[in-house]
Amino acid sequence: MQLARVLTVAGSDSGGGAGIQADLKTVTSLGCYGSSAVTALTAQNTIGVQGVHGCPAGFVQQQMESVLTDIGTDAIKTGMLFSREIVEVVANQICQFGVKNVVVDPVMVATSGDTLLASEAVNAVIKFLLPLATVLTPNVPEAEVLCAALHGKAETTPGTSDTDIAGNSAGKIESVADMRRAARFLHSAGAQSVLIKGGHLPLKADAASDSSEVGVRTVRLVSSATSDPTGLSVVDVLFDGAEFVEFWKPFVNTSNTHGTGCTLSAAIAAYLASGKSVVEAVEGGLIYVSNAISTSISIGKGHGPLNHLHLMKPALAPATKANFVSMLKNSCVSEWDQYIDHKFVRGLADGTLDTESFKYYIRQDYIYLLHYARGYALAAFKEQTMEGIAQAAQIALGIVREATDVHVKYCESWGISHKELIATKEATANMSYTRFFLEKGMSGDRLDLYVAMAPCLIGYGEIGLKLMNDPNTKREGNPYWAWIQNYGEADFQAAVQAGEELLERLYEETVPVSNTVRLEQLCENFRQATLLEVKFWDMGLNREP
Repeated sequence: MQLARVLTVAGSDSGGGAGIQADLKTVTSLGCYGSSAVTALTAQNTIGVQGVHGCPAGFVQQQMESVLTDIGTDAIKTGMLFSREIVEVVANQICQFGVKNVVVDPVMVATSGDTLLASEAVNAVIKFLLPLATVLTPNVPEAEVLCAALHGKAETTPGTSDTDIAGNSAGKIESVADMRRAARFLHSAGAQSVLIKGGHLPLKADAASDSSEVGVRTVRLVSSATSDPTGLSVVDVLFDGAEFVEFWKPFVNTSNTHGTGCTLSAAIAAYLASGKSVVEAVEGGLIYVSNAISTSISIGKGHGPLNHLHLMKPALAPATKANFVSMLKNSCVSEWDQYIDHKFVRGLADGTLDTESFKYYIRQDYIYLLHYARGYALAAFKEQTMEGIAQAAQIALGIVREATDVHVKYCESWGISHKELIATKEATANMSYTRFFLEKGMSGDRLDLYVAMAPCLIGYGEIGLKLMNDPNTKREGNPYWAWIQNYGEADFQAAVQAGEELLERLYEETVPVSNTVRLEQLCENFRQATLLEVKFWDMGLNREP
């Protein structure tokens, strides 16, 4: 099998959180082969940059030639380029070797505030690299500097420009509308697509721009990050010359943000190298970074690094008892994305799902609820206290009432009689899934059973909440809006929270942190159950017997 290849051309971070160190960890974590050309050496840690030693431009060229004449690459990511001479060398190498996927991260200032790009190199980036960029990824201060330089102003220090950015007299980027204008302006300088990163500009969740405007699409990203208690969100704006895509996600209030820009651009390059479109690569990169921040590691006295290994085996990730549910989901990010963003789910959102497929699905769901109730009855049998038995039995009875009352009436509203419902033959995918979690419960303990059943509860809650809050979800005239509301409203979300708390408590009580073998087993069970959820959607979509 040929691995997708990514070449990072950037500076070295002796602290390991940014630069080529972060890039190579990211690329490897996403299943690609990473190579590097070092542009500068830094004496750096979480507090700041203590020293920088630039490499001769000729040696940077030699490194790139060594890689490209032998290993080759499917994408190049550029980071800290240090000097005008290095910028020109990198651009020449990209042209000489005909590299098609180029992600330009215009690194100018470290998270600590230290300058990493000579001021005279800014114009070189604009002149030589922007026209080669498949994706340009400036943060807000970097976008202000680039726009200032394009306007021919002398100001090239982040945050100090008085340049007019397409209508903003202060030259500041202070809103989503400003981000759009800056993205459009930088696109006009030659970049194929521009992603303005909004991490420096957290916004209130209700501050969304007008996504009804022609050429603007909003995407609500789903990650393991929990919502910020202040209600802040981060929006990143992508523009490809024809359409704006605004990616909204919860703001994560942490100081562990060292290397976020490097990590994002490396992730986008890895996804492009793997054949993803620009929008897919950006969305995947943003989710990867959000999860890496939400599981970040407190190392050092300043801005700590991200957790670049959150996609790796659980034993390589921090095995704390405070984030068991997040660890389950992070152990199967690809499978989880397939589940919550399945074609069936997208059809529910926009109302285009074939009605016969939906009716087939809700008939099978009736049978699933029967076995789901059996699962909680088994959990009651497994419990060791009266309180635990009563809780599991109560849930089982609640599911029975749901199946015999609410679900039956809902099916009747779709023209499916109770008699037809009872006569429904169980589909293979349904049988595979329900017998899987029942077997895990029979052969294992309570935690095995609850973990195998968890993707259903947690996933439907996540899907319902995502679709309810997504302004692009069709409401008027959507035959599936009532289904979406059922899983997005407070009652079901409370059930999800209770289920997650139960999982966290059982993990706390029964699994020592040091028992990584047990943790890997639970994560694998969760992954398999998630894949069976994907198969359940496939079954409904294609009406598989």
